[in-house]
Amino acid sequence: MVKKLIYSITPFTLLDYPDHTACILWFAGCNMRCSYCYNPEIVTGKGKIGFDAVISFLEKRKNLLDGVVFSGGECTMHKDLPYYASEVKRLGMKVKIDTNGSRPHVLEELLQEGLVDYVALDFKSLQEDFESITQSDFFEQFKESLEVLKGYDVPFEIRTTVHSNLINTEKLSKMASFLRDQGYKGKYYLQHFVSEKETIRILPYSKKPNLAFTDYPELEMVWRN
Repeated sequence: MVKKLIYSITPFTLLDYPDHTACILWFAGCNMRCSYCYNPEIVTGKGKIGFDAVISFLEKRKNLLDGVVFSGGECTMHKDLPYYASEVKRLGMKVKIDTNGSRPHVLEELLQEGLVDYVALDFKSLQEDFESITQSDFFEQFKESLEVLKGYDVPFEIRTTVHSNLINTEKLSKMASFLRDQGYKGKYYLQHFVSEKETIRILPYSKKPNLAFTDYPELEMVWRN
């Protein structure tokens, strides 16, 4: 029986892989339940598309797409991910991984084998808020994933979804301080929660915080919306 791990495919994006044309593979299932998650149907749903169908789709678009984004849900939950990444690389396309950082050993394997070209690592919150926001206890794994990424030359980014009821300006400042203390340098991407579709939990209106941090010259804090 062919495994069907992909919930759906976004056939084309210019936004999700910096400076590349790409498609997005949305892997079903997740080991977190973030209250602001706008993909509840993917997080709790089942896969609908087998990887043979994905390869057939990609073979027809080899001259149109630079890369493939493995997203979800949480793509690193799936044990065959290294094989999937190798098949995409075989087609001459680059691989970007979107991850919550809960499976650092999977990241390490992908990086060691040269199977990933870019990583987006979600920084959900600091440890004191992590369980209430994500309904999980993977903060230490997130820290380990950050350490793994710092040990390789593969480019990566850190990103945080901001809802003012969950992460206010003070907490964002502490998160930036945490990244600085961990030795991260570069862009820190922030995405303000916008209630445009169903989320895992109903949340009140979020007011976008005003940021004027000057204490962290190593970090460039960038709003994506």
